[in-house]
Amino acid sequence: MKLTPSTFARVLTGLCLAISLLWSQIQADDYVLAMLEKVRQRYGEEAYQNVMRLNELFAQIAGSGEMTKVGMVNDFTNQHVLFVDDYTLWGMEDYWASPLETLGKGAGDCEDFSIVKYILLKKLGISQDKLRLTYVRARMPSGSIRPHMVLAYYATPNSDPLILDNLNFELLPASRRGDLAPVFSFNDKGLFVANNPTVRAGSPTNISKWRDVLTRMRQDGLE
Repeated sequence: MKLTPSTFARVLTGLCLAISLLWSQIQADDYVLAMLEKVRQRYGEEAYQNVMRLNELFAQIAGSGEMTKVGMVNDFTNQHVLFVDDYTLWGMEDYWASPLETLGKGAGDCEDFSIVKYILLKKLGISQDKLRLTYVRARMPSGSIRPHMVLAYYATPNSDPLILDNLNFELLPASRRGDLAPVFSFNDKGLFVANNPTVRAGSPTNISKWRDVLTRMRQDGLE
């Protein structure tokens, strides 16, 4: 069989994609294994089993498409983390936990849910350019408005993002979440205005609580 330039290009593209997926999975597996070692020491056997289930999830979705990863990470976090306010859990009015702390405790508030989802999806190979931790004003069923955080996933830079939320477990596009009014968003690379993921408003290091989370993750060898 003669290997034409176009066939060679397709084979090379497929090989590069396979290597990329394999490398992403190796990184993800290493991340969970590193977390397993620390979570048992710090939080005990129940927390260890919680992260073991995360390890099983990562193995299950290895090589899956981004939408599968987004949906399953959203479901896993919502099902395995119990909502508990910061004062009850940490004795503080506002504390942003690292994924190790949240999965270790098995509990957290909206920022903690969103941070876990963001970090896990990054470790599964989804570019942070597609992910935004998004601070919103949420209209509650009672009609009251309260500050809230969700994770937004942009399939393309200008697409209607999917919202990963712990208030509404259904994975819905932002256009169908009329109860949420975006204020600002951020990731590791930038701080962005309202619901526009392309207009940079500053550095994420301006958010002190996010800096603190990254510092704790580095200290634990998990960033």
